Amino acid sequence: MIDPRTSIINERLARIRRIIAVTSGKGGVGKSMISTALALSLAKEGCRVGLFDIDFTGPSTHIILGIPKTVQPKEEKGIVPANFEGLEFMSLVYFVSGKATPLRGADVSNALIELLAVTQWGELDFLIIDMPPGIGDPVLDLVRLIKRIEFLVVTTPSMLAFEVVRKQVELLLELKMPMVGVVENMKRDNSETIKEESAKLGLRYLGAVSYDGAVEDSIGNPKKLLEVMGASLDEIKKAAVFPKGSSK
Repeated sequence: MIDPRTSIINERLARIRRIIAVTSGKGGVGKSMISTALALSLAKEGCRVGLFDIDFTGPSTHIILGIPKTVQPKEEKGIVPANFEGLEFMSLVYFVSGKATPLRGADVSNALIELLAVTQWGELDFLIIDMPPGIGDPVLDLVRLIKRIEFLVVTTPSMLAFEVVRKQVELLLELKMPMVGVVENMKRDNSETIKEESAKLGLRYLGAVSYDGAVEDSIGNPKKLLEVMGASLDEIKKAAVFPKGSSK
């Protein structure tokens, strides 16, 4: 039996110019920080941006942004995302009240379909999706449900992390999914290993975000987060979302 909600999803997303899923095969690489900072940076450029946190292992973008509990989505023929710091914001946290979400298999798919079907994004230039780590149901469901999704992959300089990332990338390439490229987060030296390994997979190396202890201190302060990560994000934006010769 076909779920009628799935036919609504692409209608809900029809007025979004680009949908970029920020993903990683491994947790702890700073994927949520990159998602949040990229969304904020694009909004600062004057773009209309949505940030969608579907990290079932533990949504955290609301903490990174410092969103007060009083800022909530609204019900209006569906769910209208909350607005904060120039972002249209929706998160799984609004439905689980900060508790663990011990969902399995069909329950994960059902929750994701519901979120996609009820959220009224309206017209956006970019929707940044903060994905859960790994190659689980949410990743496979988004591939199935969203026709125009692109994947931006985050890794650290660690080859252990990259080996896990590689498996996810190989799966996405096998599924013929559009790949934006690779961001190397928390870089500490001048090594080009990740850049070289990305090239072997046929992926663009979008740039590196240097390790900076001030990033942790910027949690809950969007302005400070952009100050700390701004220079690195500018280079990544140029490569990932504003290629040479393109316009916003």
